[in-house]
Amino acid sequence: MRPALSVIFFTVSSGAGLGLLTWLVFLRLTGLGGGIAAESILPMLGLGIGLTTAGLISSTLHLANPKNAWRAFSRVRTSWLSREGVLAMALYPVAALDAWLAVTGAPQPLSTAVGVLLGLLALGVLYCTGMIYACLKTVPRWHNWLVPACYVLLGLYSGALLSLPFVANDVGAIPQQATLVLVLLAMALLVKTIYYFRFRAPAGQHTINQALTLGPKTIRLLDVGHTHGTFLTDEFCFQLARGHARLLRLVAISTGFLLPFVVLVADPRGIVPLVFAGIACMLGLLAERWLFFAEAQHVVRLYHGAARV
Repeated sequence: MRPALSVIFFTVSSGAGLGLLTWLVFLRLTGLGGGIAAESILPMLGLGIGLTTAGLISSTLHLANPKNAWRAFSRVRTSWLSREGVLAMALYPVAALDAWLAVTGAPQPLSTAVGVLLGLLALGVLYCTGMIYACLKTVPRWHNWLVPACYVLLGLYSGALLSLPFVANDVGAIPQQATLVLVLLAMALLVKTIYYFRFRAPAGQHTINQALTLGPKTIRLLDVGHTHGTFLTDEFCFQLARGHARLLRLVAISTGFLLPFVVLVADPRGIVPLVFAGIACMLGLLAERWLFFAEAQHVVRLYHGAARV
């Protein structure tokens, strides 16, 4: 499928922002890794909300009629896109209340309750984003549990990595939190590797014979029925060379995972290396997400010359 840059930026930016919000809530409530200093809470909340907002705004750019974006909220019972939108909008007042409670020093039970709600909403939006693609039976590469798992884990990993510069000056907290980020890195890389391995050379779950219900016969397309490209061929019949796919996969893994791993192991206390690791991670995830869309094959390709999808 043809990758839409606005959607790619949306999933990476909002994923990191939501992951950062979830990570912040997790550390504050559990105290693992030394917790979070009070002066770092508001900057981290601001960065998380900023990345999430930038992603949500960019997601409207690929719409043919952006003025109709409000309709995305009207099908909560049946649409993962609607659920994502509703939860994302509910996230903002809760995040604002959490920031206000952090500034005013509210009672611990109230602060804990709001923090838990914020974390659940952020995780919910992340999961809904993954399910938007995983629920599509028409795209076999997406219709599996690995897709939402990747979205959630990559969001948590990138958000946690972006949080480290805020605690770099805390000598007691940074080694422990860097270790926790390494665990998330390993989990995200494992799930993504399983995804790549599973679809490294897909045999094709659906065939043109099934699409045309003609049985086990040799079928050859003689005429596509049009002389120029159409919306379907432009959007759903995007061709990606295998060599380019391997190169992009290498870029995604090396910049998104290996470079941050080296930084976290070699110098987890340096603010500049940690910022570099965060930027490298985001660039690697942009490549990973572009490949996620470019390698996806819609079953409509079977009616335009493809023998298997």
